[in-house]
Formats: sequence, structure tokens, C-alpha cells
Amino acid sequence: MSNQAFFSPGMDCLQAIQEGIENAKEEILVCVFTISDDRILQTLLDSHRKGMKIRILTDNEKVHDKGSDIRALVRAGLDVKVDDSQHHMHHKFMIVDGVYTYTGSYNWTRSAERFNAENLVIIEDPELASSFIHQFETLWESSVRLYSVGWRQHHQNRNS
Repeated sequence: MSNQAFFSPGMDCLQAIQEGIENAKEEILVCVFTISDDRILQTLLDSHRKGMKIRILTDNEKVHDKGSDIRALVRAGLDVKVDDSQHHMHHKFMIVDGVYTYTGSYNWTRSAERFNAENLVIIEDPELASSFIHQFETLWESSVRLYSVGWRQHHQNRNS
């Protein structure tokens, strides 16, 4: 793979994200504002069931949105944390195998695929990926793990 750019509306961004998840060999780090596209949910669940290591970081307020897929990911046993801030965690990036960085304005929602003018860039560069991994790990350490019984009950537990 070389560096690539994709645009929406249309299926290109969605398919690129799905292919990145499906083709991962070692680990997937997801840091996105929200996930409400059931097709991405299903791809993440399928990869998780096959044993892929996946960690997801998302905005604490978006968990409660109608249509949010975050609780389904938690119920399925994926490692999910939310930011612990009164401000939005508005990143949209995914790192695959420490090499591939998926980033851009593309939201992981059906509206992004169907209606919005958004973009996704895939960059094959371990050095660049390491910068995103550092940001992910920094946010991960200060975030709150979600549990299937609900994140509010475990808000005080900040252990990794």
C-alpha cells in the first residue's frame, strides 16, 4: 500500500476503513469522536472475534447518543475508553500495525458516507504512525475504561 486519499459522500472512505481493519495483522488503535456506522461496528466485531487486538478511544458524551455503537463494542468485550474531559475528544484516526495511519475529517457515521463532504487519508509511514501512537497512549492513560454495566459506575477506575 502507498499513501492514498479518499472522499465522501460515497463508499470509498468506509471501504478503506473496513479493509484496514480486516487486513490488520497485529493491532488496531482507534481514536474517533464517535462510531455510529453499523458496518464499521460489524467489521470491528468480526476482527475482534478472530483475535485481533483492538483498543478504542472515543468522546465521553458521544457514548450516549442515539445510534452510538460504542456500548455494543463494550458488550462484545473490546477494550474501550472515553476521555475524561468537559471538552470534546474530536480526533478521527486509526493506526494499523504501527505502520498505517488513517486520518482525516471522515466521521465514522452513516451521514459521513451518505451525505457529508469528508476525507480520509491513509499514510504508510511508521515514523508518522509513532506520533499518532504517542498521542493515543497519552489520551489512553488519562481516559476512563467503559464496562458493560455502564461507565458512570466505574468513573473512578482509571487503571489501564
